Amino acid sequence: MTTIILAAQAAQGGGMSMIIMLVAMFAIMWFFIIRPQQKKQKEIQKFQNALTEGAQVVTGGGIYGTVKRIDLNTNTVEVEIAKGVVIRVDRGYVFKDMASSQAQSK
Repeated sequence: MTTIILAAQAAQGGGMSMIIMLVAMFAIMWFFIIRPQQKKQKEIQKFQNALTEGAQVVTGGGIYGTVKRIDLNTNTVEVEIAKGVVIRVDRGYVFKDMASSQAQSK
């Protein structure tokens, strides 16, 4: 009888430690993976909303260029990638050109 009670208590305590372990794993994932990704996404969204003509950008396809015109009605951006060559890209696929922003800050 005593053996059954001890086994039941051990099983119950093991379940509780498993729940605590799962909560700890989720907390670690939240602070090291999910939270930084959300911050980065907010920063990208802020840049896209504050986009101005003349800004150096990189498209989602990896094309570097300069913003020539922003059309808020169609949510598109015209990017000049070479002299006289202008492409139209969705504003959601325009990112900050880190190379030019680092060169300007030096």
